[in-house]
Amino acid sequence: MTSPTAAVLGQIGLPAPASELAARAWDVIVVGAGHNGLACAAYLAKAGQRVLVVESRERVGGACTIEEPFPGVRMSPCAYLAGLLHPLVIEELELPRRGYEWTPAINGLFVPFLDGSSIQLWDDDERCAAEVRALAPGDIAGWNAMCDVIRRLRDALRPAGGSDVWIGEAPTRAQIEERLGSDFEARAVLFDWSMAEFVEHYLNDERLQTAYLGQGVIGTNASPFDRGTASIRFHHASGRLGGMPGMWGYVRGGMGMVSFYFCDAAREAGATVMAGVPVEKILPGEGVLLEGGERIAARTVVSNADPRQTLRLLGASADGAWSARVRDVPMEGCTVKLNVHLRELPNFTARPGTDEPHHYGQVNAPLTKDEWKAGFAAARRGELPEHLWCELYFQSVHDRSVVPTGEHTMSIFAQYVPYKFAQGTWDERREEVRRLALQSLARFCSNISTAVIDAQVLGPPDIEQKVGLTGGHIFQGECLPQYMWANRLTARTPMPGVYLCGACTHPGGSVTGINGRNAAMAVLKDLGKI
Repeated sequence: MTSPTAAVLGQIGLPAPASELAARAWDVIVVGAGHNGLACAAYLAKAGQRVLVVESRERVGGACTIEEPFPGVRMSPCAYLAGLLHPLVIEELELPRRGYEWTPAINGLFVPFLDGSSIQLWDDDERCAAEVRALAPGDIAGWNAMCDVIRRLRDALRPAGGSDVWIGEAPTRAQIEERLGSDFEARAVLFDWSMAEFVEHYLNDERLQTAYLGQGVIGTNASPFDRGTASIRFHHASGRLGGMPGMWGYVRGGMGMVSFYFCDAAREAGATVMAGVPVEKILPGEGVLLEGGERIAARTVVSNADPRQTLRLLGASADGAWSARVRDVPMEGCTVKLNVHLRELPNFTARPGTDEPHHYGQVNAPLTKDEWKAGFAAARRGELPEHLWCELYFQSVHDRSVVPTGEHTMSIFAQYVPYKFAQGTWDERREEVRRLALQSLARFCSNISTAVIDAQVLGPPDIEQKVGLTGGHIFQGECLPQYMWANRLTARTPMPGVYLCGACTHPGGSVTGINGRNAAMAVLKDLGKI
């Protein structure tokens, strides 16, 4: 099945003039056509609600969409890999029927080191154990124990089926503790340990420890030495995509196809989606006011915008205590995303070649512990670090449809960069950041200077401006333990008829679709429909 939304790369426009749409009767208005907003709209429309989705940008999908940053090259500007997309949402919104296909990244995580050694942490347990044994023979038991505590957490909190705590309202600390029982290590990972404490508890080899540190700070404005960062590792390893625990993979056509399929599902169910139309105000219990002056009535408004943007749209209508809680959630991003067009894949000196097994998984350009500490401190001062931690993905090796023949794409997700420079602006220093990211990678590769055709650089302010995420924070606010579970913002707000459905709600960030489903269920329950 061909996706109607994908056929126009999400640029769906207006199905009718805004004035005409404003004159129609609506039950629910969804503000923002990010993937969770579209999922929410699909569920509400399937339940018989008259749903209108209003998106300010010309293209639907938010941070999970598809653009052409270079001629003939299709890439998602922010989201790059699937892993936490919820199986229930995939099934209920019939994504496979709509064309959804994905390739598991079974080659795991490849990490080269400056001394010429390297490790490939395969998703196959036996192959992974062989690599660990070759690099750090004394750590095989610790490695297995480290992987096992993640498995225990996943099985306790996110078992396959309906008892997954991501479904529905967030569990309390007591409910989580009850599931974990006497498992001290699982509790420490989930609530207390830094990522450094996590790896040091199980591993002795410094290289193996540093190979893994970045997995605890993805999208998080915290050092791997900060309390709670180990929980970020669990968050990203907690999925069961395709029934495979902890697996990540590449969606055919690019990650933005997920949003496009959600948009198809919403429209097929009867929802109307309009793009390129900014909302000026959310009017609790009444609807929305568009920037063009049109007033659209609906007693229920679901905001897929981040909570700070939602607060801005509510203005004086926002509840004071709720407003204070929103402002207390840190939303300053620290990541830079590079979308790179390549002549050939990177040639890693530790394992030479430009079409090797490691190119089919994820790749990390690691930092030493001192470099991690110094880099985080530099970004906090508004400065650039000496080196960036980089995580790399190559969509093109799995999916030749996204790039011209013989060329490749590379997504670089790097930390830490400042949201605001102490000296200069992002526009003035963008080329410097580009060089820094590529030089950080070139420490481990022989061909970066010749392989790169072009690179798009998106710092936190660019993500903020392009996608509408306050502070450029890709998860609509921190996902550290103090902001998760029952401490996260809820779909319901104190304002009458106003709900949230984005990553700011339980269960947190990444491309999941479950935040949107949870919000839809809350709306339908409050309306007495379920």
